[in-house]
Amino acid sequence: MQERWAVLTVAVAGLALVIGFIGEKFFGLPPSVALGFYLLSYVAGGYDVAREALPALFRGKFDIDLLMIAAAAGAAVLGEWAEGAFLLFLFSLGHAGEHYALDRARNAVGSLGKLMPRTAFVKRGDRLEEVPVEQLAVDEIVVVKPGERVPVDGMITAGESSVDQSAITGESVPVMRKPGEEVFAGTINQDNALDVRMTRLARDNTLARVMQLVVEAQEQKSPTQRFTETFARRFVPAVLIGTLLVIVLLPLLFHWTWSASFYRGMVLLVAASPCALAIGTPAAVLAGIAQAARRGVLIKGGIHLENLGRVNTVALDKTGTLTTGHFAVTKVIGFDGTPDEEVLRIAAAVEEQSSHPLAKAIVTTAHERKVKFPSATAIENLAGKGIQARVENADVLVGALRAFAGDPAAGEGQPLAGTISQLEAEGQTTVIVRHAEKFIGVIALADEPRTLAGEVMRRLRAQGIERLVMLTGDNASVARRVAEKIGITDVRAELLPGDKLKVIRELQHDRGVIAMIGDGVNDAPALAAASVGVAMGVGGTAVALETADVVLMGDDLGKLPFAIGLSRASQRIIRQNLVIALGVIAMLLIASGFGVIPLSVAVVLHEGSTIVVVLNALRLLAWREHTA
Repeated sequence: MQERWAVLTVAVAGLALVIGFIGEKFFGLPPSVALGFYLLSYVAGGYDVAREALPALFRGKFDIDLLMIAAAAGAAVLGEWAEGAFLLFLFSLGHAGEHYALDRARNAVGSLGKLMPRTAFVKRGDRLEEVPVEQLAVDEIVVVKPGERVPVDGMITAGESSVDQSAITGESVPVMRKPGEEVFAGTINQDNALDVRMTRLARDNTLARVMQLVVEAQEQKSPTQRFTETFARRFVPAVLIGTLLVIVLLPLLFHWTWSASFYRGMVLLVAASPCALAIGTPAAVLAGIAQAARRGVLIKGGIHLENLGRVNTVALDKTGTLTTGHFAVTKVIGFDGTPDEEVLRIAAAVEEQSSHPLAKAIVTTAHERKVKFPSATAIENLAGKGIQARVENADVLVGALRAFAGDPAAGEGQPLAGTISQLEAEGQTTVIVRHAEKFIGVIALADEPRTLAGEVMRRLRAQGIERLVMLTGDNASVARRVAEKIGITDVRAELLPGDKLKVIRELQHDRGVIAMIGDGVNDAPALAAASVGVAMGVGGTAVALETADVVLMGDDLGKLPFAIGLSRASQRIIRQNLVIALGVIAMLLIASGFGVIPLSVAVVLHEGSTIVVVLNALRLLAWREHTA
């Protein structure tokens, strides 16, 4: 009940209103019983509104919540219980919709914190002690075992190992780290034990800074929020003061009776109550969010729906967003007449025993091509270089070029080195295969762009997106290769999380409304700082999903143009609803001021405008993207 309190109160308010109204009008329900249902609707519909409005009033803050309560109270004084209950029901419905999913955003920092190990093994004399990371001091030596997360930022003093830094840097492959090189807290040590000299306290490490950046970015208020607050501060007191003046001055200046002046004041209050104004935007937002959800896009609130419609620049992470996030074999090159299938067969026999992403890609490709390979024996892992074994009674070594240092055929100026240089210049990762002391071929791999990535970029440009920017922690050659394939010309590579955040802020300063699309922890500060943060769903880390304002479920990048188009349609509907609501309020204020309409007509016109804006908003449920 606590988790669904808002939904429960709105449902009770609506049900009690319907029973009271229909029962009294069509089934002869006694007025006293109907009044009981109206009172229940008042309590249920007004509870959350009053809980926020009344404390704010005591602090001297006037908002639309307070005006809605005053309007409902005025309707009750005049005996228009159904009108007051309807006002509160509609407003509470919009209120609940606007606050949907806000609590989830508060878990972003907690999700980041889950990546940080709570304890670390520290060398103290001849012993290893397990110590909470908060108690560690700079320059202490921490031992990181294979398969464990690095608990601190520090410098390696002993050991070599591959480290998966994707959570921090966004690099698509694990990188080799050796003594004298830096590692980050939250990254994963893959192969061998490392001795790491701590260089920063736990509260100052890279992951902690990412968490702080998220907090700071989330505290920034949007222009829409500031406009709404300013409008409410001026509009609500003006209406309340105007109503009070009508009630007090008419008897004093024109000898009206107090009952007549009170009636005129209540007509004014009901006429000025911004029900259509208050529900027009939430109704459009709820309809837009519902339509987005039908198509696999989660939008976490109205402010994000509106902001997404104003986006003119889109920044995109590479790994896992524009690309699949998984390596695939792109080329198999056989030397001296060796068939491609033979190169793949020998390599797969050795790599079958490895858990490295490149090894998995080679074995998967062999299976897909129905290449049968034997089992390897005497397998030995060469940390950061490759893997060697015996296949069919011959020695085989599969690995990077550095694994063959000392072999004349792998030296500079040789055909092998030239082939490797050409492939790597194209942004591809290479695996060399040597069988029985003879180089038989090279396998090239890459994290390939998503199938529809180029089409998505075309659709975004067709929607008027002025600039597409790739942000990645990967190296520049790999980034440029992917960018050329999908049609992006602005590439920013080799970026840490803080660098991505800096680029987003620069783009905001130069370009205005920015959308950032990403999937990793390294994207979290940029997602939070962007005007709209968009996360890839299935592949997105928990923190990216919590920090983002929009989530593309199913990792479907093709939903991004749909979401932007829907948001722009929602913006148009919201503007139309504002014109309708403000126009009716202005008309009713003028008419009530001259006394040409009774309360019943004011109620009908007032609620009529509410129905019009709701029906206008519901048009979004039928919205479809028009693609050329």
